[in-house]
This record gives sequence, structure tokens and C-alpha cells, in this order.
Amino acid sequence: MGVVNNSEASTDPRSFLPLPQAQFHVLVALTAGDRHGYAIMGAVEGSSGGVVRMGPATLYGTLHKLVEHDLVEESDRRPSTDDDARRRYYRLTGLGRAVCWAEADRLAALVTITRSNLEPGLA
Repeated sequence: MGVVNNSEASTDPRSFLPLPQAQFHVLVALTAGDRHGYAIMGAVEGSSGGVVRMGPATLYGTLHKLVEHDLVEESDRRPSTDDDARRRYYRLTGLGRAVCWAEADRLAALVTITRSNLEPGLA
């Protein structure tokens, strides 16, 4: 994550930016709702058109960091009573949602600048 001052981190989502790619992909996957690890990996691969494939070590290391920074939390909610009890579900926190928005805005501005520079007059 970007340079994070713990006192600022709880109030200013921008203090987390720029996010590492893996963290942003996980946050984006969780914008669709609570997911377990395997579902997050599938969502990341799907949303990236197969370009980004996240293995278990990367995923769970990333989730650990996101939980540690209060951007994601474990969820007790289960989609059904017959769901595998060993699965751990994760969801965005309010701060996680705000950080995801801030990173999306940062990247959108960067895309606008890039397109403007590459194709003046078409951005």
C-alpha cells in the first residue's frame, strides 16, 4: 500500500493509495458482495479477462493485509445452510469501499491523461 499514517488511514482513503494491483483486484471482486477465497480468485480472473490469475498464496497474503488495514473483514453470513463450513467469506468494510472508490478515481484520471496525451483532442 501507499505510505499509511495510522492516524490518517482511518479517516482518509487516499492515504492508502496507490494500492498494489492484487489488493485493488480483491477489493473490486468484493464490490459484488461477500465471497470466499476461491470465488475471489475466479472473480479476479474473470474481471481481468484472464490476464490476472491469483494463486492461493497471493490471495490469502493479500486478504491478510486488507483485513489488517480494516479494508476487508471476515463475514459470518453464508449463502446457504449446506455451504462448506470451512470456507471463510470476506466483505468490504466502509473504509474498504471508500479506498476502492478512491483508487478507481485515481486510475480513471490516469487513463484520461494517458488518452489525452496519446490522442490529443479525443480524450
